[in-house]
Amino acid sequence: MAKGVNKVLLLGNVGKDPEIRSTAGGTIVASFSLATADRQKDQQGNWQDKTEWHNLVAFSRTAEIVRDYVKKGTQLYIEGKIQTRSWDDKESGQKKYKTEILVNELTLLGGAPGGRSEGGSGGYSKSSTASFDQRTPSSQPDYADQGITDDDIPF
Repeated sequence: MAKGVNKVLLLGNVGKDPEIRSTAGGTIVASFSLATADRQKDQQGNWQDKTEWHNLVAFSRTAEIVRDYVKKGTQLYIEGKIQTRSWDDKESGQKKYKTEILVNELTLLGGAPGGRSEGGSGGYSKSSTASFDQRTPSSQPDYADQGITDDDIPF
């Protein structure tokens, strides 16, 4: 039987400040929501925006990065996988389900939260320990000055 693929790519904004907790074994866990937007034309030809909310969970070093740098409104690029948990509700006895995205990689976009300007934005993966400045270095040419237009882009 062929191996399946469970990969999620999301680009959106954090809905509220992340909730940070620790497991009994001391592993840090960050839970937060991410809003993604889609725009489609309705039957009358008007553009309609639709927001989809995703529940995300990060562990260990990624959770520390979320704790330190992610706030409500932060724009993120996420790579992860879908997981659905189930449990029995203590009050009603009913089986409950929750679908979440387990974060494997996280990239901060749109600058530092809270308007801080030190260091710019950074890209982080599950095992990274340092921030990576994604701004164009001053030693590289500014391609905007070379007359490149949208027509030059192949897609």
